[in-house]
Amino acid sequence: MSYVDEVIERVTRENSNEPEFLQAVNEVLESLRPVIEANEAKFKRDALLERLVNPERQFKFRVPWVDDKGNVQVNTGYRVQFNSAIGPYKGGIRLHPSVNIGIIKFLGFEQIFKNSLTGLPIGGGKGGSDFDPKGKSDREVMAFCQSFMTELSKYIGPDQDVPAGDIGTGAREIGYMFGQYKRIRGQFEGVLTGKGLNYGGSLARTEATGYGLLYITEEMLKSHNIDISGKTAVVSGSGNVAIYAIEKAHQLGAKVLTASDSTGWVYDPDGIDVEALKEIKEVNRARLTEYKKYRPNSEYHEGKGVWQIKADIALPCATQNELDIEDAKTLVANGVIAVAEGANMPTTEEATKYLIENGIFFLPGKAANAGGVATSALEMSQNSERRSWSFEKVDSNLQNIMATLYHNIDDAAKRYGFEGNYVVGANIAGFEKVVDAMNAQGIV
Repeated sequence: MSYVDEVIERVTRENSNEPEFLQAVNEVLESLRPVIEANEAKFKRDALLERLVNPERQFKFRVPWVDDKGNVQVNTGYRVQFNSAIGPYKGGIRLHPSVNIGIIKFLGFEQIFKNSLTGLPIGGGKGGSDFDPKGKSDREVMAFCQSFMTELSKYIGPDQDVPAGDIGTGAREIGYMFGQYKRIRGQFEGVLTGKGLNYGGSLARTEATGYGLLYITEEMLKSHNIDISGKTAVVSGSGNVAIYAIEKAHQLGAKVLTASDSTGWVYDPDGIDVEALKEIKEVNRARLTEYKKYRPNSEYHEGKGVWQIKADIALPCATQNELDIEDAKTLVANGVIAVAEGANMPTTEEATKYLIENGIFFLPGKAANAGGVATSALEMSQNSERRSWSFEKVDSNLQNIMATLYHNIDDAAKRYGFEGNYVVGANIAGFEKVVDAMNAQGIV
């Protein structure tokens, strides 16, 4: 049995109740086979893969808080510090009822390679809780965030672990967490990213993941002599990533036809109205059922279905495993040319394989949505300098990072005989930097 197979078998046995984590590990290790086989004796001797797939440390803690009726509620909090070989742990905090240790480990493992791909000195980590901010008052959200940070503050710091936002954790939540951290530690420091502009945040951070997704998609298409202008796109999601992916797509001359949330989706043949979407989701925190009030010509549908709309480009920006094999078959049948992941692992393993086998340009999330964490690292740089950069400077840096990232994964795929397979290219390019650092630092 090969070393890769040994490790996959062991991880499967030891984490059998964590399907998302197993899916991520399997996808990464399978695509790393050519690199690992070329160094198998050394990697096996040093238990390199065992160290890679096991977090350096992980925390699980109780989060008690009081609701508006005076009742005590209890949630579970998590932080997984996965790998610090190239820098302090960096990864978001996800607040959603589906959160469990397996999902946090999957996200943290993916973050190792995503952060490496940015070219910036940040390691991989992730955190979150099964708390649901939807339907909660501002006071209830504050009560939860303060309780959550009271425990989390013991394990984080600007040179140790720098969390950020994620699903359910926006500017409001980051603000409450930062305030509590400062209160407990008595220090004003760059311990969280995604902060407000008045207290250490970065311009362009809100837009960064969605904009970065389009920058790398545009660069990939350009390398194949395809102009993104004039193309149509389908997008899932209506959160931060989806909104700004739609906005940038329109700026680049493409037309986005769909958006979705947890209850349904909209199809707008005239192109999604970004300002309406922002008002519904960012201002009113409402459902997409409201969209038709702004655009009478649009259609609202319950459930899922954005992938059935014919388009050139598909951008899954909602959550993990939202695009399955049947969706992939529909996209291929409808003539899609590119799929780029705005969310973390939104395409199932089977669907990913099908898309690649059918010649679709497929950009995995660890590359395609790295713009968010890249700009978070730029926020860390600004915090260290005690300076604030202009929107144009941050955006220019982001464009350069995403263009360079594309060419690095493209080159890695070509070097190992997998030209055009950006999943393999992203995993290899991310892995090479991390493994060099791990080897240099000894058995730790």
